[in-house]
Amino acid sequence: MTVNRRNFLVGTAAAAASVAAALPKASAAAGQPQSAPAQKPNVIIYHSDQFRWDFVGANGLNSSTQTPNLDALAAQGTNFNHAVTNQPVCAPSRSVLMTGRYATETGVWHNGLGLKEDLPTIATEFRKAGYTANYIGKWHLCPGPQFAGGSRGYVPPEHRGGFLDLWQASNELEFTTHPYYGTIWDRDGNEIDFKDEYRVDFLTDLAEKFLRQKQDKPFLLVISQLEPHQQNDLHRMVGPKGSAERFINAFVPADLREFPGDWHQQLPDYYGACESIDASVGRLRRVLDDEGLADNTIFVFMSDHGCHFMTRNQEYKRSTHNSSLRVPLLMHGPGFEIGRQIQELVGIIDIAPTLMDAAGVPIPPSMKGKSFLSLPRDAKARAAWPKSQYIQISESMTGRAIRTPDWTYCIADPTGATDKPTSTNYHEYQLYDQRNDPNELVNLAGRKEYRAIADELQAQLKPLIVATGEDEPDIVPAKLYP
Repeated sequence: MTVNRRNFLVGTAAAAASVAAALPKASAAAGQPQSAPAQKPNVIIYHSDQFRWDFVGANGLNSSTQTPNLDALAAQGTNFNHAVTNQPVCAPSRSVLMTGRYATETGVWHNGLGLKEDLPTIATEFRKAGYTANYIGKWHLCPGPQFAGGSRGYVPPEHRGGFLDLWQASNELEFTTHPYYGTIWDRDGNEIDFKDEYRVDFLTDLAEKFLRQKQDKPFLLVISQLEPHQQNDLHRMVGPKGSAERFINAFVPADLREFPGDWHQQLPDYYGACESIDASVGRLRRVLDDEGLADNTIFVFMSDHGCHFMTRNQEYKRSTHNSSLRVPLLMHGPGFEIGRQIQELVGIIDIAPTLMDAAGVPIPPSMKGKSFLSLPRDAKARAAWPKSQYIQISESMTGRAIRTPDWTYCIADPTGATDKPTSTNYHEYQLYDQRNDPNELVNLAGRKEYRAIADELQAQLKPLIVATGEDEPDIVPAKLYP
């Protein structure tokens, strides 16, 4: 039977809206914790790696995307349509998610470093509130093998960020596993091997087993997939068998088709991997229904960053473009059963405080993110919500950026140095008009007709840099012509 997606989404959204009146009222102001709910909700964070925002069908920009389960999640819950990562590379982004702080404050300003052990995390705070904290999949916040005590595989308890209950993970999943075989480790260091099963399905099996077990306490569960991220040692994306053939003539997003890159070769497998993530999400949501957990579980789908397929630099992210920064963020469950889109800019830094707010868990003062729990229901909170997100860039360059609804403004260390977390010497690098050029085809930095806008954005950016403990930098204006 053919289903009209638009009619399905509208119908599902209407059904979700009909129960909104029965939901807990959100806090009156963004960032202000509400009182604890009568029954503590379970929390599931489904973390997909390098999943582009526009590859969710409900976001309406991609005619080849097949994500019926994510579309249903968006229709029944809340779609934060302008979510961005505050650091577009794997480990730093994850450190921001776990701590509600910027990557230069977490100890993980580039890949391979370990999360500061004394920082409160979403796991430590949920456990204090009586939850179990459970983790499955890719971690990437333990020091890497290039550091003393580091590892690509087994993660010692002191490097788990407070996830001290179920642990079935690998620090660098892209090196200890491949799409159809590999090894992860349990909490005691025992190997868990898989073979002849697609990696997404294997990790989903583990999550399903956990969800079907009797839980004596409310739980926080993170399921961290690698897909659709590339398999590092193969230097390519790998979708399920046959997916590359099925997506050989798939839609090419407009921000890619104008630039050289490897999207010609990689998009078919990327589509297939995204489709497998969607099927996994649908499978786990059905398990929640089967086990009677759905009504009291907050389910979050997100990604750490996007993917530009080598069109903006020499790899897949680490840039200030929407293809790197903009991420899917879908939430369903108590506090999020609205069936609507939220247009305010929110960041990954805001996710942990929001989930604590929704669960009645105290938000530690160390967290700099803000709860956006009230945004779906409160017009005053939406009006008061910050109009920008602060972005840090590492590895490809040492850069800082501010993203607003209208503009992206980026500065970079002109020396090209990437061996330090910060700089005090920046040059203006990029300025993009988000309203008129959402595909970021024209860099306006240095054009005299945009000087006043650049000055205004620079004035907004400097305090954000200082607020993370950095010195106020000198910023040399860009000049279009010598």
